[in-house]
Amino acid sequence: MAYLMAIDEGTTSCRTIIFDDQCRIISVAQHEFTQHFPRPGWVEHDADEIWETQRRTMAEVMDQAGLEAGDIASIGITNQRETVVLWDRRTGRPVHNAIVWQDRRTADMIPRYDTPANRELVHRHTGLLLDPYFCATKINWLLEHVEGLRADAEAGHIAFGTIDCWLLWNLTGGTVHSTDISNACRTLLYDLHKQQWDEQLLELFEIPAAILPEVKPTSCDFGATEESLLGAPVHIGGMIGDQQSALFGQACVEPGMAKTTYGTGCFLLMNTGETAITSEHNMLTTVGWQLEGHGPIYALEGSVFMGGASIQWLRDGLKIIDEAPAVNDLAATVSSSEGVVLVPAFAGLGAPYWDPFARGAILGLTRGSTDAHVARATLEGIACQVCDLLRAMEGDSGVPLTELRVDGGAAASDLLMQIQSDLLDRPVLRPEVLETTALGAAFMAGLACGVYESLSDISAHWTQEHRFEPAMDEADREVQLGRWARAVERVLGWIQEDEHEA
Repeated sequence: MAYLMAIDEGTTSCRTIIFDDQCRIISVAQHEFTQHFPRPGWVEHDADEIWETQRRTMAEVMDQAGLEAGDIASIGITNQRETVVLWDRRTGRPVHNAIVWQDRRTADMIPRYDTPANRELVHRHTGLLLDPYFCATKINWLLEHVEGLRADAEAGHIAFGTIDCWLLWNLTGGTVHSTDISNACRTLLYDLHKQQWDEQLLELFEIPAAILPEVKPTSCDFGATEESLLGAPVHIGGMIGDQQSALFGQACVEPGMAKTTYGTGCFLLMNTGETAITSEHNMLTTVGWQLEGHGPIYALEGSVFMGGASIQWLRDGLKIIDEAPAVNDLAATVSSSEGVVLVPAFAGLGAPYWDPFARGAILGLTRGSTDAHVARATLEGIACQVCDLLRAMEGDSGVPLTELRVDGGAAASDLLMQIQSDLLDRPVLRPEVLETTALGAAFMAGLACGVYESLSDISAHWTQEHRFEPAMDEADREVQLGRWARAVERVLGWIQEDEHEA
């Protein structure tokens, strides 16, 4: 029996999962870490806390499973993407809190770069859009606002990384400064087609090349853990951004296959094979993965910033539920939202709108509206955002999706998945293993160390747990989606630039 360790570092928690070679979960450990909100629209993490929390979960799963370092064939890392860490190579310490992918502080920097020529350059080279979501403006902000940082960076003393890179640095005792292509392509600094850091974009965003990590395939030899961490060195064979990892973990290995992950955000990805499709509908073109010795596999992606985080807001902000799963019972007490619509633009809107100045709203309230209607409207708001993505993606690819594979914490909700199937008018397939993000990282590590031999091996390990079929009348569907579209129109551009700066 071979065991694989998946390090799954998310936006709100760190998890470590040990799988056996049949994809059975042997042990799991998870702990949340602190969310910092210094100002409205700003989101930060303590990178040291993330590392300490992740290390704690690694020790716990080994104890739970009764395993030793020699039992682990390889480790795979998957992570929240676009979150920026800068640290001092001399000390290994971060120079500032990590700036999280949700953070909108650089929205007012975008006009600096927003010319037709620059938009075309960014889109053609990276497959992305000029938006605060990505790493480049976050790096620039740190270089401008941390005293002495730019000089240290230009002198080669500073390292940049997304969270995968930060974890690898620490896992290897500061000996490896590398990222993988699936994370590099989310920085706004990496050329998708040439598969290298882009000098024009580095110059545009005023970022010194000396801070950048080496870029490797998603499945390859990333080194080994330092001996003191697990008692002996353990091979690290996989590193992949969380959404691409979920696509792989869902065994969407053929062009045209797609999945949605319902995590903090919602992310719909479609495998487009060896072709990097340029979106005409504000989707992102991204690298799905790259196996060692092969070229990249590309994907189209649509990103929703507030998925499960909307449910967390009901818990922590409105306080109408005590724990996130309780939203299902509350929402199920009413048969419909009775015209209430919640647009969860708490951090702006992602695809296909890309409006950092949009803000959340609840519309359609009456004296008869209750917390149950708001709870159901929240689930419907999550599902409607995914519908927007699907329609845009079908327009780009020319391929109508016949089914949608789903994963992530909120995919455990039968009510949300039925709402999703009804609004999409497509079957929704939920796998037996919902931890597909972690599983994708384990698959990558397993391919690197020989536990798995091929993509056929990967496909053979995907099994369906439940299939949701659409049961909504077409006329009702159109009414609900039309109401959603009108609500979105009302929140676009809500915050003006001068308000944002204030």
